[in-house]
Amino acid sequence: MADARVLPGWRVSLSRQYEIAGKSGARYRYTSFEEDRFLPPAGANYVIAKITKEGPTVVYAGETDNLASQTWRKALEKAREAYGEAAMLTRLNVTRAVREAERTDLIAEHAPPMNQGGSARA
Repeated sequence: MADARVLPGWRVSLSRQYEIAGKSGARYRYTSFEEDRFLPPAGANYVIAKITKEGPTVVYAGETDNLASQTWRKALEKAREAYGEAAMLTRLNVTRAVREAERTDLIAEHAPPMNQGGSARA
């Protein structure tokens, strides 16, 4: 998903960003997740989506206290089994209240199939 630009002595990765609207009308900017990059030990919202030329179709919306703990990995593997090339998009958010409100807003708008009847918290 990310373009890599190589200059002598430098490698710059340009991650793709997506705006995903919530039911409230708020727009949240998510970044393509690169599994081999350093994961900050910070709270984050994440969505697992099928990416098409029209943009992401959200299949799961979640949040975690610590992105580096990789508690989201099971949901990503399950999504890839069910939806093939599912991708993870992340957005760092420090406070739990903000993360939970954003997750709720996204679920209300997109009704992700993997959130139906289950917890979205990692």
